[in-house]
Amino acid sequence: MERFTNAVRGGHYTGHGGKRITDIVAISIGGSYLGPQLACQALRPYASGGLRAHFVSNVDGENLSAVLADVKAGTTLFVVISKTFGTQETMANAEAARRWLIAQLGSEAAVAKHFVAVTSNTDKVVRFGIPPENVFEMWDWVGGRYSLWSAVGLPVALYAGMDEFKALLAGARALDQHFCTAPLERNAPVMLALLDVWYHNFFGAETRAVLPYAHALSRLPAYLQQLEMESLGKRVTREGRAVDYATGNIVWGEPGTDSQHAFFQLMHQGTALIPADLIAACRGGAGFAGQHALLLANFFAQGEALMNGSATDNAHTAIPGNRPSTSILLDAFDAQHLGMLLALYEHKVYVQSVIWGINAFDQFGVALGKQVADRVLAAIAGEAAVSAFDGSTNGLINHYKTRRRQP
Repeated sequence: MERFTNAVRGGHYTGHGGKRITDIVAISIGGSYLGPQLACQALRPYASGGLRAHFVSNVDGENLSAVLADVKAGTTLFVVISKTFGTQETMANAEAARRWLIAQLGSEAAVAKHFVAVTSNTDKVVRFGIPPENVFEMWDWVGGRYSLWSAVGLPVALYAGMDEFKALLAGARALDQHFCTAPLERNAPVMLALLDVWYHNFFGAETRAVLPYAHALSRLPAYLQQLEMESLGKRVTREGRAVDYATGNIVWGEPGTDSQHAFFQLMHQGTALIPADLIAACRGGAGFAGQHALLLANFFAQGEALMNGSATDNAHTAIPGNRPSTSILLDAFDAQHLGMLLALYEHKVYVQSVIWGINAFDQFGVALGKQVADRVLAAIAGEAAVSAFDGSTNGLINHYKTRRRQP
């Protein structure tokens, strides 16, 4: 990774026509998309080298089309991330990008210079046209939501530099060591996990809001949605017995202060109990003088207001308080602290899985959706009406077939 990253960023690795690479397009989905995208966005103030990073995950062709309209074929490097190199959505986008590149540059040989892969299936990659030296292997036992620290982080290294990627790893390692050695009463992942279990199982809180007071972390809620809900959304124990208690809760959120003018009203005065994680940094990144102090003033104020509320004689203006929040205040949102933050949540999820007795490292529900989608794809290929599914699905597919060719 380091050799390749330095070659691309230094202009020594060039495209098919000899031009240096200016744009990185990462094609992936799930954790192998959310993790690198979050890290690249968060590390934008620290990135150097002039490369632009783009991400394609949605099988909706609009996603890929919008990215391709913003890049030039001769200076673009595609990074295809798929453990099996067979993920349906990822490979559909990769094949479309491959056809676009060949059409733009007029040569199938261009694929070897403009595509690299992160995968555990080298044979499929070579058949795609990517040479073995441009394959970055990942272990087949690594789930996408835990994979940022592996070769899946290649887009981060290309965009921000290998030193920043190493700092990300160093931060995660520091938190790993803290988790393994700190006493339970001062162990941050354990404390976060116990709080989640406490409010979810004993107070019936079905959701938790994640509220980063940092524009750079605007994708953190989406990243944690997958990490937590895919890991903890299980209804049987590791031994296969049905649970008789609540497990994974719903994770959602947006950056502050935008969220204060959206859904905070419900958190302050609504009937639902919604624990919140408030996340901020002592030192701001790029910005205008005075605005970081204003941002932190809101960060501190919301925690205080959720806890204490406001007592008045007017039923409409009275705010009950006693709403739980956890404030996480880092020194900065640089690579090292970002690594610590993400590892903190990884270990939190693991602790909850141990307490609940469930497996945090499988996702059979996701696999089911893919299997059904394969059957539906075959069914919608022809013109004949379908009847192989339930009444609702049959009706939807047949309506689509009737309408798809009409203006």
